[in-house]
Amino acid sequence: MSWTAHDIETWLGNCADRMTQAAPELNTLDGQLGDGDLGATLQKCAALMKAGLSGTAALPSDAFKTAASACARASGSSFGTLLAVALLVLAQETAGKPTLLVQDMAPLLEKIIAALMLRGRSKLGDKTALDSLEAIRLAVSNLQDAEDLQLLCSAAAERAIEDFRMRPNLIGRARMFAEKSVGLADPGMVAVARIVGRAA
Repeated sequence: MSWTAHDIETWLGNCADRMTQAAPELNTLDGQLGDGDLGATLQKCAALMKAGLSGTAALPSDAFKTAASACARASGSSFGTLLAVALLVLAQETAGKPTLLVQDMAPLLEKIIAALMLRGRSKLGDKTALDSLEAIRLAVSNLQDAEDLQLLCSAAAERAIEDFRMRPNLIGRARMFAEKSVGLADPGMVAVARIVGRAA
């Protein structure tokens, strides 16, 4: 299974739609331990992404670069910056490639996780979006066909939220309320799940 630039633009547009739809939920979750702007930031990212994705990208990397630029301009929550970094990694790692293969997913996620750990000074186990991305990476690590891709990614992201729910947040603003964070879903992890989308 492979995806062309058109496929990637369509997927990014769908992600943007899901980010907009999830904005109220994410603002509420973020407000429990943070400043409550996660959803608003992703809504800005989504609007700029939709405006920039013209359906004319020649390569998948072009679409990723456009989306990365949009998220960088949105500013606001640190999650927006991390999303821009993730998309930029995708643009760099797929540069010159006419298609993206399903077998590319796990290595690309590994590169994204490494870049986000460096940028956010976080690590796996801190109860952040990184843990959701790692769960997805593990789920697709041996995938040879995209038939069950949506189901695998969605299930992995949702499972990660529950696996970490009873743990404290160890980084970011939420770390200052570590005890209060026990029992709460991490907003960043929920954001990953919503961007991925629920399985049909």
